Amino acid sequence: MFDDPDKFLSSLFHLPAASSQFQDLAIERQSKLTKPCGALGRLEEISVWLSSWQQQERLCVERVEGFLFAGNHGIMEENISSYPSEVTAQMVKNFNQGGAGINAITDQFNHDLKVFPIELDNPTKNFLHEPAMSVEETMAAINIGANAVKESQADLLYFGEMGIGNTTCAAALCAMVFGGAGHEWAGPGTGLSLLRVQEKACIIDRAIALHKETCRTSIDVMAAFGGRELAAIMGAVVAARLRRIPVLLDGFVATAAVVPLILHETDTLDHCLAAHCSAEPGHQRLLDHLWMTPILNLGMRLGEGTGAALATEIVKASAATYNNMATFEEAQVTNKKT
Repeated sequence: MFDDPDKFLSSLFHLPAASSQFQDLAIERQSKLTKPCGALGRLEEISVWLSSWQQQERLCVERVEGFLFAGNHGIMEENISSYPSEVTAQMVKNFNQGGAGINAITDQFNHDLKVFPIELDNPTKNFLHEPAMSVEETMAAINIGANAVKESQADLLYFGEMGIGNTTCAAALCAMVFGGAGHEWAGPGTGLSLLRVQEKACIIDRAIALHKETCRTSIDVMAAFGGRELAAIMGAVVAARLRRIPVLLDGFVATAAVVPLILHETDTLDHCLAAHCSAEPGHQRLLDHLWMTPILNLGMRLGEGTGAALATEIVKASAATYNNMATFEEAQVTNKKT
């Protein structure tokens, strides 16, 4: 989809915007529905957001698709996870057999889930010593995500990830873009002790010092610290924006994957909502930097797209109330005095 880095970066300056016309129409309709204005709280806000991107009078959330990208990481050489790298491939097999948490949720809600393992036998490099990926490798992964969305027929998308060690990558991406020491972003991930979290933070600080002078664009940042699954999510989110498909961002890792995009345009993520706030300590800090309020806060930290999958049902409820509630005139109910 993106022939070269320049085409990808150029696309970030020519992204479609939300429709102010349909946003205004949605606000007007909300004011006419049989309820006090604002009584449905966040559901009303979500319906206005959906309308501004779908650009249609009746909202549609009938087809929901989740894409789950998996990759392995060279930073695992630094003993930054409680689980070994082979678990990534084992979990991909579990996804394909329907035995993971994300499968249980998507089966319950009838979502279309697609799993994309990306070169699991070829981990990225150890970014403590060199960039995790070359520009060419980064672009290849970006295009895996972008091309997946190019074929999508979804009304709403979300992206999950699997990659042992990728909370370290996520923390490094956040520290590079937003600043702050490693200890402000590093967390236990799959269950590290406090001592090992401190070691993880030191690794992030050293890596930032090594790469910060070469990180000028979103591609540079992703190449330096990211993984193939994170680059795929970044590409998928841009492709969704180009097609005006609304996106729910999952947890800390999946949200960190798109952070490099705001180096270019601060509104790049306007078509995205934060699905939930995970229990990983850096996630709330990240959402604060992005000025995003999560739809859910359930103390989850599984990844895989699970939080986003759950939040889709809230979005569906928002669309249902918007589409199906009667107006005061239709129901012959007296509206409040102006």
